[in-house]
Amino acid sequence: MIIEQIWTGNSYRNFNYLIVCPESGEAMAVDPLDHAKCLARAKDKGWEITSILNTHEHGDHTGGNRPMIAATGARLLAHANAKDRIEGIDRGLSAGDEVKVGRSVTLRALDTPGHTMSHICLLSESDPPALISGDTLFNAGAGNCHNGGHPEQLYATFAEQLMALPSQTRIYPGHDYITNNLAFTLDREPDNAEAAKLLGQLEQSHDPEHALVTTLALEQDINAFFRLRSPSVIEKLRQDFPDLPKDPSPREVFLKLRELRNKW
Repeated sequence: MIIEQIWTGNSYRNFNYLIVCPESGEAMAVDPLDHAKCLARAKDKGWEITSILNTHEHGDHTGGNRPMIAATGARLLAHANAKDRIEGIDRGLSAGDEVKVGRSVTLRALDTPGHTMSHICLLSESDPPALISGDTLFNAGAGNCHNGGHPEQLYATFAEQLMALPSQTRIYPGHDYITNNLAFTLDREPDNAEAAKLLGQLEQSHDPEHALVTTLALEQDINAFFRLRSPSVIEKLRQDFPDLPKDPSPREVFLKLRELRNKW
């Protein structure tokens, strides 16, 4: 399986993806907002786009659907409950559904509510595994819940699904927010040496055209939304929320972090 990450360079800092079967050259375009770049990359590599997947219904992820379908005739896949929010869905996906690309690529749909209530992540159970995470999980961060989502659902997605993935799972998010997210981690956990080291490196060398691909293991070290039992995170939260319980649950810590991130 080939995962081709395409940096749009737009103000929203979107990543688009082509997931490619190396045997047949067939490709799935994920959230191809910049359809022109996706089509050009496929043409340059000799790949044929035969399907599109939208991780969720927001316009910066669906905006390239019409021209992409017009150019390729690709079938459109999205969450089964997004049929009234995304035009022209050919196949609605539910948790556990298999998504095939060409002859050799099989991915599993994860129902991952929180950023919106109709959000799909794609998991490749290859070696190493890979997660196309849309706006649920970012490098060093988590999606917001402003436009049709809910933080309680986002926590459940993290706790019940993302945290259970293999540690070597590679993370491919919908946006490039890594430096800002690392700064938030350090604001919440100033003694996080791993986050400080990585932010220092990226401040010198970060290039979204050749973005760092993190793993779940790294996320657990640098992402505040995985650091829910860190004494430093909890102690810093007490400064903002003096009524925090003595031993707050991971859920309580996650929700308070999401609340602070909304205003940070």
